[in-house]
Amino acid sequence: MKSNRKQNPLKQHFLICSRKGNRERREDKGKEELMAKKKAAVLIGCNYPGSKMELKGCVNDVHRMRRSLVDFLGFNDSDITVLIDTDDSHIQPTGVNIRRAINRLVRSANPGDELFVHYSGHGARLPVEPEEDDSTGYHECIVPTDMNLILDEDFRDFADKLPAGCRITFVADSCNSGGLLENAKEQIGESTNKNITHSEFVDVPDNVQLHRRAGEEGDIQFTGRALPVASILEHLKQRAGTEQIYQRSIRSILIEVFGEAVSPRMLTKSFKQHWREISIGGGRKEEKVIRETGEAKQNKKGSLSGDFSGPTRRKAILISACQSDQNAADAKPVLRPEGAFGALSNAVQSILVERQRSSGDGKIAVSNREMVMMAREILAKQGFTQRPGLYCSDEVADEPFIVFS
Repeated sequence: MKSNRKQNPLKQHFLICSRKGNRERREDKGKEELMAKKKAAVLIGCNYPGSKMELKGCVNDVHRMRRSLVDFLGFNDSDITVLIDTDDSHIQPTGVNIRRAINRLVRSANPGDELFVHYSGHGARLPVEPEEDDSTGYHECIVPTDMNLILDEDFRDFADKLPAGCRITFVADSCNSGGLLENAKEQIGESTNKNITHSEFVDVPDNVQLHRRAGEEGDIQFTGRALPVASILEHLKQRAGTEQIYQRSIRSILIEVFGEAVSPRMLTKSFKQHWREISIGGGRKEEKVIRETGEAKQNKKGSLSGDFSGPTRRKAILISACQSDQNAADAKPVLRPEGAFGALSNAVQSILVERQRSSGDGKIAVSNREMVMMAREILAKQGFTQRPGLYCSDEVADEPFIVFS
């Protein structure tokens, strides 16, 4: 029998408010999970001053990105580590120093932290060994100021060390940077997806010349940020003091020149035979390096699996300046050469400024996907042929570029 008794209005009001409060608390909790507990960054700029491969805009990119992080994205200046090669008072961006800085960034992180790594400099790529499987067919690399290459596999290893719930964003303003975060899912790009539909993305003509008018600044001269393997070998030859260097043995030569300071990924099983064949004297030391590094690799569970679906890897994001087979531009205004810049870095910073100005509350709202699509559009309008890419899991592709707090 249905009761005709009316519910107490005060009690009914209390229940409604209680449900509303619970819903709001759940929403607030979800927002809190997106809010970074701490933000920290490593910014790397390699101009290679005085060398044949000198660039002009990479260190400028770092200084401008630093200001963007502090002014627009809530970073504390004290939590930003800068490595540049034009000022001896800063940490020099050698291979060892870069790996050490990124490892320290990752290992000091806690769940909920927001990490950011920006690299401006030369890029390169090495053919994979016959027995290797790589989504792009190459090992994309960044080129530190001392030529001690850091591979796409190294970046995957950095991501492996992330604590649960932590997020890291890599921005690589260098040539051949598509796929630099090995085996990350390609959300935007043509480096690993062969049957891409160009209508999905900004269509950039392939015949655009690398010399365009840029408004009031006058002509801009562009230099590619790609470093051919032959140029790397020439530098290593000078460093090693020997003429016996050939392109087929670049991995072995890197090990010869840098020894234990080489990228750990250079000493995987597929490269051990190369190492044993070279002769630099003191064989016991070389064998010790091989043995210790090989054992370390075997002890890392899943480190060579090629799987990028683990919980620590889902929160790693790469925004590349271009595709694996493309150049990225280092631009120098003719009338103001000291204002040189990287094309991608300039686009990212322009987007942040525009979003900050158009925001009513000063907070920047732009997703990773939006950032890359907008950068593509900007670069295409400016006459650049490079096409930025986005590499990450589905769940973070549409999350904020950097969580504002």
